[in-house]
Amino acid sequence: MEKIVKTPVPVAGMGWSVIGEEEIAAVTKVLQNPGNLFRYMEGSQCDVLEKAIKEKTGAEYALFVASGTAALACCLSAFEVGPGDEVIVPGYTYIATAAAVIDVGAVPVICEIDDSLGMCPIDLEKKITSHTKAVIPVHMQGIPVRLDAIRAICKKHNLLMFEDCCQAIGTKYKGKWVGMEADAAAWSTNFFKTITCGEGGVFLTNNADAFQRGVYQSDSGMTMWKTTLPLTREIKPYSRSGVRGNEIAAAVLTAQLEKLDGMLTHTRALKKRLISKLNKPINYKLQHVDDPEGDSGFSFTMIATDRHVAEKLNKMMVETGLSIGSVYNEGFPDRHVYAHWDPIIKKLSATPAGYPWADPAYKGNVQYSADMCPNTLDILQRCLRITLNIKMTEANIDEFAEAINAVDAAL
Repeated sequence: MEKIVKTPVPVAGMGWSVIGEEEIAAVTKVLQNPGNLFRYMEGSQCDVLEKAIKEKTGAEYALFVASGTAALACCLSAFEVGPGDEVIVPGYTYIATAAAVIDVGAVPVICEIDDSLGMCPIDLEKKITSHTKAVIPVHMQGIPVRLDAIRAICKKHNLLMFEDCCQAIGTKYKGKWVGMEADAAAWSTNFFKTITCGEGGVFLTNNADAFQRGVYQSDSGMTMWKTTLPLTREIKPYSRSGVRGNEIAAAVLTAQLEKLDGMLTHTRALKKRLISKLNKPINYKLQHVDDPEGDSGFSFTMIATDRHVAEKLNKMMVETGLSIGSVYNEGFPDRHVYAHWDPIIKKLSATPAGYPWADPAYKGNVQYSADMCPNTLDILQRCLRITLNIKMTEANIDEFAEAINAVDAAL
């Protein structure tokens, strides 16, 4: 194939974001007052960040913690999910979604995805048992899942719903930030996420009692600290993890949060331009997006008619200069496919007792295998994806579209 993509394709500085003078200034300000490096000091940067997040999202409560995994564990513990409970997670997400379930003593149940690359509502309902207590849909790559359908199922079966928004900060669904109508939600702000402080997470909820339990989950000594957190409920305290946020990371993230709207305006415009310039597909279809207006715009995915077609399309696109690959076959994304979650698939417990699967409180009998979700594996093996970022230009997008159209027509 003739080389079509000739304009240099830029990459963002950290994950999809960029660290600039604003973040450097924010960190410098914190370090100039080293006596306040602990989050419970007066004028805490964590407090500033949490207030900004609440104002931006409309959430009643926000807690900055050490990671997205920790934020998910806060969601679960906040609503008293634990030993004896099953929690349904999709087969396409980072292993942390399932690991957080195990962290609180519950058992993850893995369900299929569909062409949204999110949780399949049909298979979700099939996986519900008398032990199911909660569902965790995941908005992968900033694209909202089929939320209306999943919400309806959770309501029908009286299940808790926690949204994993770790890859979807700023993503919306029908005008509202994803996670805001769930029982609780989690963000990740590590290196690879929409906005980043290197490593961090945020636990969000509108439930006052749950927030207080989530705070207990995050800090084993919470009852010993005098804080500015709104802990006004008569909730029995308990000690759990030590995953509270830190001041330097909070300062970086506050600066990043101020850049978020501009970043998403750019990536959303790029994706809309790319889709508008594509010819009618012959050998592929576009990923289903339940709310295109809410899509963050930094991930574009084609789903080929079969795996062999995907391989041919990939090879031909590389020849045109377009770097594109399969979600399933690339080395790094394998960590996001359930078949590679060996500690879970093989029930590798941290204790000889086989916790949490053999916990006396658990009366179920969930079974795992690498091929237990064949539809998920089939869809992912047919996916070809381009990651868009804030440094890309319209020229990049136009060449991407030209290359896709040329290859699809030539195959």
